[in-house]
Amino acid sequence: MNHHASPPPAPARRTRRIVSLGLAVLGLAGGLFVLRRPLLMAGPRCVAGEWHGCFDTFNGVVLMTLVTVPLAVLVVWGLASWRRAAGVTSAWRTSLAEVGMVHGTVPFLWLTMMPGAGAGVVPGRVSLVPLRDLVTMGPLGIAGNLLVLASLGFFAPMRWRALASVPRVLALGAGCSILVEAAQYVLRLDRVSSVDDVLVNTTGAVLAALASRRWWRNTGEAPSDPHRPALQAA
Repeated sequence: MNHHASPPPAPARRTRRIVSLGLAVLGLAGGLFVLRRPLLMAGPRCVAGEWHGCFDTFNGVVLMTLVTVPLAVLVVWGLASWRRAAGVTSAWRTSLAEVGMVHGTVPFLWLTMMPGAGAGVVPGRVSLVPLRDLVTMGPLGIAGNLLVLASLGFFAPMRWRALASVPRVLALGAGCSILVEAAQYVLRLDRVSSVDDVLVNTTGAVLAALASRRWWRNTGEAPSDPHRPALQAA
């Protein structure tokens, strides 16, 4: 009796891929529809190369993030092709994880580190009472803070086997968020360094990591080594 579950037939796998691709396209289209007005507001300034109104605003950063998606895809393809030619296993996953971490994290860090109107004049402010600032963030503020380190949490366990555990992703997210909040305080960016930001950023990283768990690098994977001699039969 065969106890091994047979893989799904090719038509079923093809159908799942088509459905997943369709849902991804619909999600992207829905996001663009929601953001159409802000993006259209920032578009002329970004096209004209104006710093103010493009790279120092939320609308401009979101627009540039979307515009550079094709470049990110091209970089993934280039890295994966180079790795496959070198005989590296999981070339596509590794390349996608590296580019995804950068492309999905840098824009949010850029937004987080944008100086306020009183930057350099107003002294740094700290809020160390848990959950006090959470009620004033609002849904958009909470969603934004959840996304700050979401790409890092999603892709880091896919890239590095040492991070393929929830406690380690939690420690990574908390450490990165603390560094960001400390930088806001030290650089006097006219922002509040809040413990609630750390909590929400870390939660976003952990939730994203759980969403990518099926693609983590696990300890059972054998590293590729073309110079390793073949094992001889006993």
